[in-house]
Amino acid sequence: MSISRNGSAAFKALVDWLHDAVREPEQFTLSYAAESSAFVRFNHAKVRQAGQVQQANVGLKLIDDGRHADLQITLSGEPETDLQRLAEGLQQLRETVPLLPQDPYLLLNHNRWQSQSVQEHPLPDTEDVVAQITEAAAGLDLVGFYAAGPISRGFASSSGAFGWHQANSFNFDFSLFHDNGQAVKASYAGHDWSREGFAQRFAQAREQLEFLGRPLRTLAPGQYRAYLAPAALEEIMGMLSWGGFSAQSIASKSSPLQKLYAGDQAFSPLVCVDEQVSGSLSPAFSGEGYPRSDLRLIVEGKAGDRLVGSRSAAEYGLAANGAGGGEAPSALNMAAGQLPRDEILKQLGTGLYISNLWYLNYSDQPAARLTGMTRFATFWVEDGQIQAPVSTMRFDDSAYSLLGSQLEALTAERELLLSASTYSQRNTSSALLPGALVSKLTLTL
Repeated sequence: MSISRNGSAAFKALVDWLHDAVREPEQFTLSYAAESSAFVRFNHAKVRQAGQVQQANVGLKLIDDGRHADLQITLSGEPETDLQRLAEGLQQLRETVPLLPQDPYLLLNHNRWQSQSVQEHPLPDTEDVVAQITEAAAGLDLVGFYAAGPISRGFASSSGAFGWHQANSFNFDFSLFHDNGQAVKASYAGHDWSREGFAQRFAQAREQLEFLGRPLRTLAPGQYRAYLAPAALEEIMGMLSWGGFSAQSIASKSSPLQKLYAGDQAFSPLVCVDEQVSGSLSPAFSGEGYPRSDLRLIVEGKAGDRLVGSRSAAEYGLAANGAGGGEAPSALNMAAGQLPRDEILKQLGTGLYISNLWYLNYSDQPAARLTGMTRFATFWVEDGQIQAPVSTMRFDDSAYSLLGSQLEALTAERELLLSASTYSQRNTSSALLPGALVSKLTLTL
């Protein structure tokens, strides 16, 4: 099934059929997800696997007297076949719904909202991208995965709501391996492929690869000045997003940012974090049928909005703002700072340059205290010059320290990091993040 305007028309046809097929007092919601993706896998800087995936499916929910049931239906792209599958699915749900109990937290949106967004950024020719990658990686041990193409999402309800979203994107996630087994992990992602932008990103990774050939430096446990690159900061923000901004988690007092929302803790005034739906890969509506708008989650270090899904709205008497079931950000945007990219090492002086963090978890969740490992390209810097790669270390520190009392600066340049997940389908989550310079990071072993 085409997922451009033809996809929208095909989805609309299914919606129109449902409007005629449901019987009072039945209600329905229909969600749509599709992609047309090019996938290329690299190993030893050569193409090892290449292919194209085109798929589409709908999620049908039938509601009757407070009871509801859901069904996922794979679409074939043939209108008659897909209508038949939808009809069979509707009948199956009609037989199931009466057997279920009423749902006390079901909160439907009965507004007839409309949303349309088609971001038609021109995608690069896959063969041209492959040529650029293989040319840049000549003589190197590169392992990577390139995914590109349009992703579409749709939603409709028996109340007359209708949303359509399409966005083109690419994501090249790669690692460069040294002969000694050390590696640099990097990515280049976005809406518009730039030959110059890719060359610059690859040159940075290649430069770091050369430093990995130096003897490893082993550090003693303690507190060190450190720079966290955007990919490292993404790991920290990803952990904080795991329930941190969730209305349900905050209401049940299980949020790792509980103290922030209670006003007992704060981040640095430099920290401003938004859920920036507009212009992102994420649709401006939720799978539950609520429009989404930009939210200010952290405002100059203090708690702002929270993410409220329909079930939390029903349970706690809140206004739903389009959050998904997990109430986690899907278009995270942290404001830039003033530190220029070419001044990072100079301002760091002596300390750690951390490209990536790995295996993060909470060592003290109520205190937003995180533990994890340095990995890939982490370097020891002296007097603004990289001296040596650092052996893998464990850190254990509070987010209120790293992004609060110890935060000195955020970089003026930010990096767009797209989710590399392709489990069942390409993910639309993204994060636009700066790097962070901190005066103290605690290494424990």
